[in-house]
Amino acid sequence: MKRLARWCVLAFVPLLAAAADRPPALEKLLKSVENRYNRTQSLKLDFSESYAGTGRPVASDSGVLYLRKPGRMRWEYSTPAGKLFLSDGKEVFLYSPEERQATRSKLKESEDMRAPLAFLLGKLDFGKEFKSFEMRAEGESTWILAAPKSDSLAYTKVEFLATPDGEIHRVKVTGQDQSKLDFTFSNERDNVPVPESLFRFQAPPGVQIVEAGQ
Repeated sequence: MKRLARWCVLAFVPLLAAAADRPPALEKLLKSVENRYNRTQSLKLDFSESYAGTGRPVASDSGVLYLRKPGRMRWEYSTPAGKLFLSDGKEVFLYSPEERQATRSKLKESEDMRAPLAFLLGKLDFGKEFKSFEMRAEGESTWILAAPKSDSLAYTKVEFLATPDGEIHRVKVTGQDQSKLDFTFSNERDNVPVPESLFRFQAPPGVQIVEAGQ
């Protein structure tokens, strides 16, 4: 699957808002999201994701996501069964049963589009990651479009769908190559017991661990 990079944020209003003069409604929503996730120690969510690359059919996966401070995550896939993406807060592992191998990389160096979600369980600060925002309403929720400060990242924009109380239900990422990654989240449960053992990768018998990029 195509790799991207980090993520966050919200907005869509017929104007780009600089950090210093964001519309009050946007500023309130950003703070609501920050406050919600910064006070959370662990999360469990159901997820579905789709990826559309140039000239490639849309790929769709689903499963359960576990997050725990600081920087720990476990994407446990039911479709395709057995697939696993895991971070222990320092390293990232991606295991695909059909490939019979797992790739390993440093969390800070990972370009995988899932790695950014650990950011929600760090110190969430939209102003440090993005230079401008837009917002538009969708029912009672709000879409937020965020432009990253750096042009050297693997993505060009991130869009978030957030409820008035700051819960993120959807995230869309557009890559430099115009690929599209779309996450939908549901059944969010915060501060649930999440054992540390969930974030330790144990390679199945006969599975080789290789360094990413090699």
